[in-house]
Amino acid sequence: MQQIWDPRFLSRIDWRILPAILALMSISLLVISSMTGEPFEGFWTPHVKSQVRWFILGWAVFAAAASFDYRKLRNAGWIFYALIVVLLLGLFFTAPIQNVHRWYRIPGIGLTIQPSEHAKLAVVIALAAFLDKQRAQTLAVSMQAALLVGVPFLLILKQPDLGTALILFPIALAMGYFAGLHAGFIRILSLAGLSLFAIIICLFTGVVSHEEMRPVFTKFMKEYQYERLNPDTYHQRAAAIAISVGGVAGAGWKKGEFAGRKWLPAAHTDSVFAAYGEEFGLTGLLILLSLFFGLIYFSLQVAVVARDRFGRLLGVGLAVYLAMHVLLNVGMMCALLPISGVPLIFVTYGGNSLLTTMAALGLLQSIYSRRFMF
Repeated sequence: MQQIWDPRFLSRIDWRILPAILALMSISLLVISSMTGEPFEGFWTPHVKSQVRWFILGWAVFAAAASFDYRKLRNAGWIFYALIVVLLLGLFFTAPIQNVHRWYRIPGIGLTIQPSEHAKLAVVIALAAFLDKQRAQTLAVSMQAALLVGVPFLLILKQPDLGTALILFPIALAMGYFAGLHAGFIRILSLAGLSLFAIIICLFTGVVSHEEMRPVFTKFMKEYQYERLNPDTYHQRAAAIAISVGGVAGAGWKKGEFAGRKWLPAAHTDSVFAAYGEEFGLTGLLILLSLFFGLIYFSLQVAVVARDRFGRLLGVGLAVYLAMHVLLNVGMMCALLPISGVPLIFVTYGGNSLLTTMAALGLLQSIYSRRFMF
């Protein structure tokens, strides 16, 4: 009988991902140090020290997940899913933080827990387990899978947290496609998603006017909801300016005047891509995107080499989870998508997203290290 945790499998992980992760973490610390400290301060600002602690905890989560036998999640994953749904429901019975219901505040230690971040991982695991057991891919099965994803999707959307909720859609679509769900059902959802994406791109690139489309959209959306699709907000303009003034080579570390003067909102969190672009320019951004490309490519390879259907579906879901965070955050900062609080994995300051991402990568390595087992 196989052990649930076996540290020996750590020696069998794909070592190519480690330099990419370390490089992304180093970039994160550089940007956080620059955006949270004064020009005369050194590297080790309080935010940098806090992020290093999160990184250390993240590596522990990675090691634990990589040592864990992912096949045990076929049944145990439902416990995680149920717990997350309960936590998402419980948010609406707590006092709001910053006028939204997204976090639980832990008294005494000053930490907050954001269940919506962990919900993405819970949905991937639960959906992989469900699709693995359903061999008859009928329309009824497809509807059940949609319900499984739809419950946390609607609860997260209600918080409101549009960015996190939207990440669940492509994850579910990709997993459903590779599981061979009802072709018509997948086709309808794909067309709906692509149509919505095309409309948003048209709004943000100026192909259609935001004001001219207002009467159409406000027939089924509230005014404040439609304003989230406004491409001409200060935050959108500030992000575009920060990236553009960086030029090819960038202003240099701690020399970015636009972000350095606090003209770029949330420079060490939501807007970290734009802040990095100002200081390190197009060259730095290409290096950053290359690191993400390598990490996602190696993650997709895990789905290819997985020895069982559950592992392949889990691998696909986790790889898409990583990819969508990068695509959405970069799209937001390049004024192609509405700013909706999607973090740039590894680079954005904070612990909730980091721990979930490290758990996801650890599970991918659990699949990879056990690829020769039957």
